[in-house]
Amino acid sequence: MNNKSKSDSYAAAGVDITAGYKAVELMKEHIARTMINGRSEDIGGFGGLFELDITDMKKPVLVSGTDGVGTKLKMAFLLDKHDTVGIDCVAMCVNDIICCGAKPLFFLDYIACGKNYPQKIAQIVAGIAEGCVQAGCELIGGETAEMPGFYSEDEYDLAGFAVGAVDKSKVLDKTRVQEGDVIIGLAASGVHSNGFSLVRKVFDVENADLKAPRAELGGKSLGETLLTPTKIYVKPMLALLRSVEVKAVSHITGGGFYENIPRSIPDGCCARIDKSSLRILPIFDLIAKEGNIPEHDMFNTFNMGVGMSVVVAESEAEKALAVLREQGEDAYIIGSITKSDDKDVKVEIC
Repeated sequence: MNNKSKSDSYAAAGVDITAGYKAVELMKEHIARTMINGRSEDIGGFGGLFELDITDMKKPVLVSGTDGVGTKLKMAFLLDKHDTVGIDCVAMCVNDIICCGAKPLFFLDYIACGKNYPQKIAQIVAGIAEGCVQAGCELIGGETAEMPGFYSEDEYDLAGFAVGAVDKSKVLDKTRVQEGDVIIGLAASGVHSNGFSLVRKVFDVENADLKAPRAELGGKSLGETLLTPTKIYVKPMLALLRSVEVKAVSHITGGGFYENIPRSIPDGCCARIDKSSLRILPIFDLIAKEGNIPEHDMFNTFNMGVGMSVVVAESEAEKALAVLREQGEDAYIIGSITKSDDKDVKVEIC
């Protein structure tokens, strides 16, 4: 900490430089958990350094992804629990990267707040570090911006940026998807980080009892259920990519089945999802019931219990399931690829 760097004038305007230094000091132990290759520059420098190992790559391709947590942060504010939303932030980036077949390498975060409470910022970063550990990538830097008058004192926004790498010959190419291929679903941990504007409206969360146990949720509270962090699929997916020929992967985020699965399906093909096979989580039944939301809108907004879908040849399906289950994933067949004469219809839920 720089003891000479202090501005009373800036503090009077609402920005406490010394709080920023304190927050950085509290972050360091969490960031250290994510270090894989080591760094030549300590946290707090002008840039995050990462030594790229391309020993096993003939033609490396960098893959990047960026995202935030969205209005799920409102749940963290209401429950005053800030150590899990960082996992969501990492997940939303690295789960996208793995869809290209790339291994996430490093992550940077951006936290904007109305007032810098060092302990709260450290809790957020603890979650980010945990997400990076789960994804096997390094947290190499970030930015905390104190913005009084722009955010209220008890609120913040959180976004992140990740970079991964893959050999060009191993980039997943949806053109290999064909009729008869099998679609495997990987179970979600909950609502993940999408659709929370609708969730908040359905449950009127600002006025709801978020801590009371609810029978519909197996005795869990609404707050605990909704704040459950997004599942990170990187390590099981990397194991799968090493073991079988994966043809396409979709991260089921905002837009649900109807927006995300088509991104991994070529023209002339359609993903036919067997609705009866899906293990829809109780929270989605509760959302649909209390919000009187049509089934189509549920599948067009939420993951419905499937956080990621994977397309493999039918002959590889059992091996793929075995690999994923060995990695601790609840994976099961949710549908198949069929022909389609309508390029605008790439998903059928029946």
